[in-house]
Amino acid sequence: MKLPKGPQSPAVLQMLRWITSPMSFMETCAKRYGDMFTIRLDSKSPPLIFVSKPEVLEQILTNDIKGLEAPGDTNLVFESLLGKHSVITISGAEHQRQRQLLLPPFHGERMRSYSQIISDITEKVISQYQIGQPFNIRSVTQAITLRVIMQAVFGLDEGPRAEKLQHCLAEMLEKGSSVLSAALLYFPALQRDFGPINFWGKQMRRQQAADKLIYEEIRERQEQPDPSRTDILSLLMAARDEAGQPMTDEKLRDELMTLLVAGHETTATALAWAFYWIQKIPTVRQKLLKELDSLGDNPDPSTIFKLPYLNAVCSETLRIYPVAMLTFARVVRTPLSLGGYELEPGIGVIGSIYLTHHREDLYPEPKQFKPERFLERQFSPYEYLPFGGGARRCIGLAFAQLEMKLALAKILSTRELELVDNSEVRPKRRGLVTGQDRPIQMVVTSQRQVKFPILQTATV
Repeated sequence: MKLPKGPQSPAVLQMLRWITSPMSFMETCAKRYGDMFTIRLDSKSPPLIFVSKPEVLEQILTNDIKGLEAPGDTNLVFESLLGKHSVITISGAEHQRQRQLLLPPFHGERMRSYSQIISDITEKVISQYQIGQPFNIRSVTQAITLRVIMQAVFGLDEGPRAEKLQHCLAEMLEKGSSVLSAALLYFPALQRDFGPINFWGKQMRRQQAADKLIYEEIRERQEQPDPSRTDILSLLMAARDEAGQPMTDEKLRDELMTLLVAGHETTATALAWAFYWIQKIPTVRQKLLKELDSLGDNPDPSTIFKLPYLNAVCSETLRIYPVAMLTFARVVRTPLSLGGYELEPGIGVIGSIYLTHHREDLYPEPKQFKPERFLERQFSPYEYLPFGGGARRCIGLAFAQLEMKLALAKILSTRELELVDNSEVRPKRRGLVTGQDRPIQMVVTSQRQVKFPILQTATV
């Protein structure tokens, strides 16, 4: 069997490159070996083929139930955080059932109620910062997205348990964002107590504290059911499988943790990038403010959601430095022809979102931030895929897009911002995803004329 070419260095060295500098590693391989290349991250496991060609990505992502599968066991690096029953770590029919349970809160009628939550929380968070007071924009976006997802998942915004859980999650994710934490996830042998250097043990205690609060909330809801509640926890607790059985407490915990982590950490990073680019490039900021200012007072969320230039800015933000670098891995189950190669069962195949988004033939000058490219043409789901694709496409993509657009519109329409330091910010690994290589310090310089202080409820 002939595989695409790739680096010949030992697997452990390839793993170290992948952990410490994943984007430059992928770019180096793509420059040397082309649209498809093979890397080895573990000498005991089958090789992994990286793909960035849209035609091949289409074959991969539309072939999930044929020659390729998207098994949960390829995502075990997430298990220590999200659990064994997360929609990310389970497979097959069970995975499909869980997706069906989780999809309704993020679509259609349910989306209506989130608009006011996003607007209110965004205003509460940004109002804490006085004119002339520097702040890290990611701290702002993380506070917004964490409180929004807490409200959506638990129906909790304030109160002792909500505050404790927000603190636990924020600390756990911040401590878990380093290269060291990623190394521990990729090397399970290091996941133990090393005496004075007990990083893993401390992380596990933080997670146990979060778990305790989640289980307390589940037990309280079980003892005091309230059929009028429409938060995601209540919907999941009311759900029944084909045999009429409810989800176990452990399954509830794992899905709730998945939504809490995936539902705010990634959006917080994307929002921070959006604010950076908008303030970094005056023409982008001017065009966006002109569009926002044209809305008049009290536009409904669907109007904001459909704004062309705001959509282009958010799309370009998710293109240039996608928070998720890769699609979830697929595994060849029956012999398969892919991109001119005949692959045998067991071979892993993974789409590189980052490399696809940086193809010169799709995105001329890919390192430049140019929202106009999304006004000039429409990209296919295999050319632009910030939320992955196929059977494991992100279920919260509409929610994330709504949150990005409404939070940006709320803050930019009511406050003048400036970058404290105009020097370049670059992407780097942040745990299992990407983030900024340094804090982005901003300052509110003045209040703008208040626009749409109250968002009308409308369908998005």
